[in-house]
Amino acid sequence: MSDKLLQVEHLKQYFPAGGMGKNRKFVKAVDDVSFFVNRGETLGLVGESGCGKTTTGRSILRLYEPTGGKITFDGNVILDVENKVKVDMLPYRQKMQMVFQDPYASLDPRMTVGDIVGEAIDIHKLAANKKERHDRIISMLEKVGLNSEHANRYPHEFSGGQRQRVGIARALAVNPQFIVCDEPISALDVSIQAQVVNMFEELQEQMGLTYLFIAHDLSVVKHISDRIGVMYLGKMVELADSYELVARSLHPYTKSLISAIPIADPIKARASKRIVLQGDVPSPLNPPTGCRFRTRCPYADECCAQKEPEWREVEKGHYVACHHVEKINA
Repeated sequence: MSDKLLQVEHLKQYFPAGGMGKNRKFVKAVDDVSFFVNRGETLGLVGESGCGKTTTGRSILRLYEPTGGKITFDGNVILDVENKVKVDMLPYRQKMQMVFQDPYASLDPRMTVGDIVGEAIDIHKLAANKKERHDRIISMLEKVGLNSEHANRYPHEFSGGQRQRVGIARALAVNPQFIVCDEPISALDVSIQAQVVNMFEELQEQMGLTYLFIAHDLSVVKHISDRIGVMYLGKMVELADSYELVARSLHPYTKSLISAIPIADPIKARASKRIVLQGDVPSPLNPPTGCRFRTRCPYADECCAQKEPEWREVEKGHYVACHHVEKINA
């Protein structure tokens, strides 16, 4: 059995943005992204808002139908656009789940918490009778720090942190193998964020879960992830072991993200050098030619404008897309 639970190859997600025929325009939200996730690990995905992180997660679960690429889950091809392979996703919905970013918008306000968690159990016919269904719901709520009394309440009766726990319980209810965590703590108070992150780690250990953990806060991702991928304007620019990426990043964009991580020690904070990028992120509707980061990169030259950098493994397990990675890190 392969260690790779999920394999994503050349994933593309283009959204129409006006025009007709030859003049039709597309937003290239995800453009030729490849990576894999091993069983039982957490792959973190970071980048600025709008870089394509959430779209990548939703495309993997086929909440969006990808424009191109191939997705293999647990040894089975669930999507291959080029060869017109597209399997029925219902059986895979039990194995692949998602925790959404906004706990206020992702729960139906007309349903009780018990029915929210129990809906997936009903769809996948995982309970033989009402008692088994009820016991499973309560078990899931208790796993996330809630109790049986919460099952009869409605989402508006809970705090943001509790609502997100309900969303996590809903994802766990079908006993999945893989969960896409789409910025699951960004809408929560800072005091609650650590509790939820620790809970994710405990659940992973108890249930053998595999995560794709999407966030824009690199300090959080560094804590929870085994490996980290960095996205910029629809492209993956670097991917490596978590410690390796933070200690020895190779791409200029990753270096700037890491320099922005807050340092608790005031002496070290004063000694650290912040890398401030110039300019704004270009529009995904009209991305720069060649390297998409070149308009903000201090190392950009004519080669970067003319040729798109190759996604390559420069060291074992360390992937980068940059023409000048050896020169920059010499």
